[in-house]
Amino acid sequence: MPIAPRHRRLPPLNALRAFEAAARHLSFSAAAEELSVTLSAVSHQIRHLEAVLGVPLFLRSPRGLRLSEEGALLLPGFTLGFDHLAEAVATLADRKTEGVIAISMLSTFAMHWFIPRLPHFQDQHPDIDVRIATSSTLTDIDRDGFDCSIRYGTGEAWPDQSVTRLFAETLVPVCTPALASSLAAPVDLLKVKRLHARLRREDWALWAVAAGLQDTPGFDPSAGPMFDTRSLVIQAVLQGLGVAVLDPILVADHLDTGRLVRPFDVSSLQGGAYWLVCPPARAETPRLRALRGWLLAEAG
Repeated sequence: MPIAPRHRRLPPLNALRAFEAAARHLSFSAAAEELSVTLSAVSHQIRHLEAVLGVPLFLRSPRGLRLSEEGALLLPGFTLGFDHLAEAVATLADRKTEGVIAISMLSTFAMHWFIPRLPHFQDQHPDIDVRIATSSTLTDIDRDGFDCSIRYGTGEAWPDQSVTRLFAETLVPVCTPALASSLAAPVDLLKVKRLHARLRREDWALWAVAAGLQDTPGFDPSAGPMFDTRSLVIQAVLQGLGVAVLDPILVADHLDTGRLVRPFDVSSLQGGAYWLVCPPARAETPRLRALRGWLLAEAG
């Protein structure tokens, strides 16, 4: 016997969305920004919902906005309902992209570590297409459509995410063989240009402590040419413009071929590491498991 359709008596969906967003933020303007509508549109939808339900949902006072008793009663169920809707849509989206991994990562890491090794991943998993975008900050993975992100840090910056440590970062000086011939000891660095990346201005100071240079007269760890990214720093080093402190994993190919060398056997182990970051709900999908296993093998 066919099941009779359920007739749900619901107010307009736009009104429900406006109330739920405003109630979460306790702000009509924040709700308008989240929903990409005007403040007046949010106010109109909430007034309409209050008229349909016959009860006030907010109490307005000079001290700000707060929920009425009825509004506080409705909010948990509305939020749960919209969460379920979002999960249902995400499930469909996951099915449509089963063979795709979208990853956000730092540009230097992408160019000098990830992409050179990417053919290994494609050989092992020819059915998975990798899409890469670069960013210097952790994006909103769900909002921006990424499956995961590779970031540098301590691992504590992403408490609500699933994180996997890939490898720690080490800093060592690197330069061309020609330049290295004039560097007999770390103190000789005072005679050459020391190159810097804009977002890594402390790297030379950190390495100087490991080398015992921090109190050397005339040694300024911030002096020298500045470049926007470490990728540009690497190109400058290859051109013989100076010495840089970098993680050797980023210039492994150049060290292997001899285009670059380490003039001193002094390294500084940083407190941070590279991490794979992803939402817990996606961490155990087949494509994320494949990526994580491959990353750990390459990093090992």
